[in-house]
Amino acid sequence: MTDSVSTPASRPKPLLGATDIRALAEELDVRPTKTLGQNFVIDGNTIRRIVAAASLDPEETVLEVGPGLGSLTLGLLDAAREVVAVEIDPVLAGRLPETVRTWRPAEAQNLHVVLADAMRVTELPAEPTALVANLPYNVAVPVVLHLLENFPSLRHGLVMVQDEVADRLAAKPGSKTYGVPSVKAAWYGTMRKAGVIGMNVFWPAPKIASGLVGFERHTPPDTTASREEVFAVIDAAFAQRRKTLRAALAGWAGSPAEAERALRAAGVDPSARGEVLDIHAYTRIAEARHAA
Repeated sequence: MTDSVSTPASRPKPLLGATDIRALAEELDVRPTKTLGQNFVIDGNTIRRIVAAASLDPEETVLEVGPGLGSLTLGLLDAAREVVAVEIDPVLAGRLPETVRTWRPAEAQNLHVVLADAMRVTELPAEPTALVANLPYNVAVPVVLHLLENFPSLRHGLVMVQDEVADRLAAKPGSKTYGVPSVKAAWYGTMRKAGVIGMNVFWPAPKIASGLVGFERHTPPDTTASREEVFAVIDAAFAQRRKTLRAALAGWAGSPAEAERALRAAGVDPSARGEVLDIHAYTRIAEARHAA
């Protein structure tokens, strides 16, 4: 059973339904694996919700990571000029163009499939302006950070991740969920929680809800320190998040005294904890150490 039947142009185009997804999986002898974090969306309304929330311009090139059997890919092709789909599974990558030719023959030439690990991709056949993806839970944060670092053309996006991870990415200083993902993501852009997706729209159904995270890119903080130097401070501060920054950054700085010197030079209270600092404070700390 498809998500909808052939309808006038004013109505939504058909998308893959639960029966279509399972039929494709059976045809390819694909069994979703935890290793690759595969949970396929089987609900067309959820796809439309994701695509609408992504606020895509019709002329955009969308980067999709982990297209799987193509349910989100079809929705993205309806909303954007072209889609670059990065898929690590060779069977799924090989089948995706045929699925698009069957369901969206007019848009088939607008799909570019890249067989690769998203964590290793540094070049693409088209320059993406938006990232929209249902990301594997186990690699969501490093994938987002890697893509934002390597593809500065990405201006905005919407990713679906484990709900707890969504909260962490969008967390603000001082909150319980604020941590390394929150601060590092803030280097690249402004993150926001854009919704929650239930478990019953996936196959197989995950044991926890998923969250939508939208982002808008901004320029990185203006600093003489490198991104690597700033991120090293962040990692050190949260490796021992219950300790004061003077103690937590002692190893990074070389000694508690040197950590205190850098913190005071950056205008940060040495007795504070890492969870209260924003990305600009971490940048100043790295700068202070960098200038020593």
